[in-house]
Amino acid sequence: MDQIGIDAAAHDQALRGLRRINAFSGAAGSLFSPIKALAVALDHSRPLRILDVACGGGDNTIALAERCRKEGLAVHIDGCDRSQQAVAIASRHAAGTPLSGTFFQADALDDPLPPDYDVILCSLFLHHLDEDAAVDLLRRMGQSCRHLVLVNDLIRSPLGYGLAWVGCRLLSRSPIVHFDGPVSVQGAFRMKEALDLACRAGLGGASIRRSWPERFLLSWRRPDLSPEAP
Repeated sequence: MDQIGIDAAAHDQALRGLRRINAFSGAAGSLFSPIKALAVALDHSRPLRILDVACGGGDNTIALAERCRKEGLAVHIDGCDRSQQAVAIASRHAAGTPLSGTFFQADALDDPLPPDYDVILCSLFLHHLDEDAAVDLLRRMGQSCRHLVLVNDLIRSPLGYGLAWVGCRLLSRSPIVHFDGPVSVQGAFRMKEALDLACRAGLGGASIRRSWPERFLLSWRRPDLSPEAP
């Protein structure tokens, strides 16, 4: 799904399938908890600014914005992706939703990350990278964000592979998703490996926890803030 020049119709179908998978997995809920804790710690009068890098079709971006709205949390959430097709799909998907932010084209691995976001997050992207690229991304996210880095991703495990194989076929008709899901688990990191990558990236004090179904949430706050809430 991360290939440049993928057929537009096939890309759209794959992103619709991924949207259902993300909704089923509750990824937005996992991301919301540390964002809410940050908002309480900062007690800002302005909305939190959040950037979702490699956002794909924007489903997690929009779902997170909706969760924040329902909980009364003031946020401004933008999303970026290197694929112009993905940005266009995300923008169409966002039309008519309460998302206050925008989607724009940017390559999280090559383009400078904007320095004016309180939170920089990525979801289901780290497993596409080798160790060196993952460390570089985490380092750049940590250097650019004002306060918080969040990474939601797959756990490499036999259970994760089985869940991906079954779930992708139940929740999507896309051949790309059928192939990409299990292969993504094979390319993913174990939780200890992901935490080691964060340490190599200079994100000392990062924490990691398991989330359903067989995913992890990696969190890092700048050390001048109070300790992270569980």
